Amino acid sequence: LVAITLATFVFLYVPIIVLIVFSFNSARSGAVWQSFTLDWYVRMFNNPRIIDAAWRSIVIALLSTAGAVVIGTMMALAMERYKFRGKGAWDALLYMPVIIPEIVMGVSLLLFFAAANIERGLFTLVVAHIAFSMPFVYLTVRARLADFDMSVEEAAQDLGANEWTTFWRITVPLLMPGIVSGALLAFTLSIDDFVISFFVNGKGWTTLPIYIWSSIKRGITPEINAISAVMLLFSILLVVLSQLLQRREK
Repeated sequence: LVAITLATFVFLYVPIIVLIVFSFNSARSGAVWQSFTLDWYVRMFNNPRIIDAAWRSIVIALLSTAGAVVIGTMMALAMERYKFRGKGAWDALLYMPVIIPEIVMGVSLLLFFAAANIERGLFTLVVAHIAFSMPFVYLTVRARLADFDMSVEEAAQDLGANEWTTFWRITVPLLMPGIVSGALLAFTLSIDDFVISFFVNGKGWTTLPIYIWSSIKRGITPEINAISAVMLLFSILLVVLSQLLQRREK
C-alpha cells in the first residue's frame, strides 16, 4: 500500500516539479539542463500577448465569479430553507456541472449559443464560466447553511430588524466565510479553464490557457514552463486560502 501510494504521488507531482525546475533553464530546449536563469520569467512579463491573455482571463474570472457567487448563494438559501415541488430534481441538476465531463459541457454550450445566434466572445465566456463554477459556490454555501443557527435571525427580528436588514446585517456576515471560499474556488476554476473556454471563446478573447495551448503547438519552451509555473502557484495559493477559510468557519 505504501509503495502504491508513493508511486501515485510520484506520477502526479514529479512532472509538475520538472516543469517548474526547467522554467529556470537557460537552454532554449526544455529537454536538457544548461544553467540557472530568470530570463524566461522576464520575457514572460515583457510579452504583451501573454499580458493581454492573462488580463482577459482575470476579467472573465472576476465577472463569472461575481455572477456565480450571487446565483450560487441565492440558490443555496432557497434549497436549504424552502420546500417546493421538484426540489429533489433541482438539487440533482445543480450537481450536474460538477460530475459531467467538461468536453460535454463545452460542446453543449457551443451548440446552445449557436442555436440562439449569440456571437461568441466575452458574454459567452462569462456565461459558460458561471454555469460550471456556480455549483461549487452553491455546495460551499449550502454546507455553511447546514450548521446555521436560525435563532440568531429570529433574535434580530425580535429586536425590530426587518427581513432585508436581517439578511444584510446577520445572514450575509455569518455566511461570508463560505461565500468567500466558494468565490475563491470559482475564480480558480475560471482562470484555469481550457476545455470549455476553447469551445465558447470568440475572436479577440483568447484566454491564458488557450494561449499556452496554441504556443505548445509551435514547441515547448522554458517560457511556457514559466507561464505554467506562475499559474500553478497562483492556483495553489487560492485553493490554500479557500481551505483556510473553510477551516476557520468550523
